[in-house]
Amino acid sequence: MRALIGALLLTLSLYALETGAPLPRLTLAQDEGGKADGTPFDSSTLLGKVTVIFYMDPDKKDLNEAFADALHAQHFDRRGYRSVAIVNMAATWMPNFAIAAALKSKQKKFPDTVYVKDLHKKGVKVWGMADDDANFAVISKEGKVLYYKAGKIPPSEFETIFKTIRTALAQ
Repeated sequence: MRALIGALLLTLSLYALETGAPLPRLTLAQDEGGKADGTPFDSSTLLGKVTVIFYMDPDKKDLNEAFADALHAQHFDRRGYRSVAIVNMAATWMPNFAIAAALKSKQKKFPDTVYVKDLHKKGVKVWGMADDDANFAVISKEGKVLYYKAGKIPPSEFETIFKTIRTALAQ
């Protein structure tokens, strides 16, 4: 049993986002999902700005709320920085129409954040995101993974992440 769990963890780690590696291309359109406004999402459009990605199970939306508030308080210059929130809609019991309505509301409240629906866990498959969890990544202007974390981000890592973003913005 222990060997099986070890092999499973090794397999999962091979597919998780790897620091320094390019972010694999993820597209979500039509029956796969897309932006909250109904248009397709393509991660290749993220090039050119430092991007933070929240990929989350709606049931875990509050897990990193303290971090999200601290990140928002940094007031990074939107000319070189963007945030993307992708909701793993297949990871919850909540009905899609309710999540979609909440996303449209959040999009109005936070117009600088791109809200995206992933209806079939494509981010889990393509990016290796942890399923049924909260994931966070920082992506460089060139599309390379600078930081990745699944689960709760401890307060001791906040400043490291902010420094990573500041350094990437300065390049």
